[in-house]
Amino acid sequence: MERRYDIDWVRVIAIGLLIIYHIAVAFQPWGVFIGFIQSDKPLVSLWIPMSMLNIWRIPLLFFVSGMGVWFAMKKRDWLQLIWERTRRILIPFVFGVFAIVPLHLLLWMKYYNQNLTYYPDQSHLWFLANIFIYVVILSPLFYYLKKHQNGKAQQWFKKLFKTPAGLILITSLFVLEAIIVHPESFETYARTLHGYLLGFLAFFFGFYCSYIGETFWVTIRKWKWILLALAFSLFLIRMLLFNQRSPDIMMSVESCSWIFAVFGIASSYLNRPGRVLNYLRQGAYPVYILHMLFLYLGSYLIIPLDLPVWLKFFMIVIFTAAGCLGLYEMIRRVSFLRPLFGLNLKIPHNKTEQVPTLNK
Repeated sequence: MERRYDIDWVRVIAIGLLIIYHIAVAFQPWGVFIGFIQSDKPLVSLWIPMSMLNIWRIPLLFFVSGMGVWFAMKKRDWLQLIWERTRRILIPFVFGVFAIVPLHLLLWMKYYNQNLTYYPDQSHLWFLANIFIYVVILSPLFYYLKKHQNGKAQQWFKKLFKTPAGLILITSLFVLEAIIVHPESFETYARTLHGYLLGFLAFFFGFYCSYIGETFWVTIRKWKWILLALAFSLFLIRMLLFNQRSPDIMMSVESCSWIFAVFGIASSYLNRPGRVLNYLRQGAYPVYILHMLFLYLGSYLIIPLDLPVWLKFFMIVIFTAAGCLGLYEMIRRVSFLRPLFGLNLKIPHNKTEQVPTLNK
């Protein structure tokens, strides 16, 4: 089974951008209101590039997760898939809710002189809960599609995806979701109906785009620059004419355009193995689980310092990355800790290790 290294790269880059995005929240004048340790001196200009990211960063990860299910299904039956996803997603989710998230919440309470209280919470791990639910709900349909991969309906859809019509079909369903739900804030995904339904669509179509195979990849490679131009144009319109919040229909189209452009560019230039990728793809999932803990610890230690605000931002970025990777280096060497962070129980003796959850 040929590995899609471009999907690995997209997953790694998306998680890296997610971490930077969360750090940027700590430097906004409203950061404390959504539970972040907030800098007294904001970096408002930093939110311009973050606004470009915030309407597609999470849907992109749901797409990648759906793609990973298709690759996993090629060598697993239904029960094996559910057990594998339970082991790689549900167990780390439960562990994180009770053992990881309360630590960064305690740091927030301590920083703002609140009463210290043990408080289990999903926090950023809501994403894992959604993925597990999607797998359970959609796996019967996925295995039905796998069984009928050469059916007439699937052949028709493959022909559709040979043209941009397939991409337009996907985008139209995202537009329909935005029209029906009419979210208060398009980029608010965590534990909202909008986030759940949008994630459901992204997860399903991530699976389906991989399911129809090379037809999809050829199309997005062919149209990648047009999709990128469309996405950036809609972003400029959103910034210049709508003060970051264009109508939901436009943001849905912009979001899908960014996602398809990213996949097209990655498929064209990043579908190759490498030692750096091999390390990063193994560590991406544990780093995702851990990053809020080190972000809050870095904020707790660095934000009070009398330093230029931009220097504080870069120091927290470095602190968070170093802390996550340093702890990952310990976790991956301790067999009983590995399953708690989505890794295989057995410590591998070779240089290639199975990728946890979000891709394969």
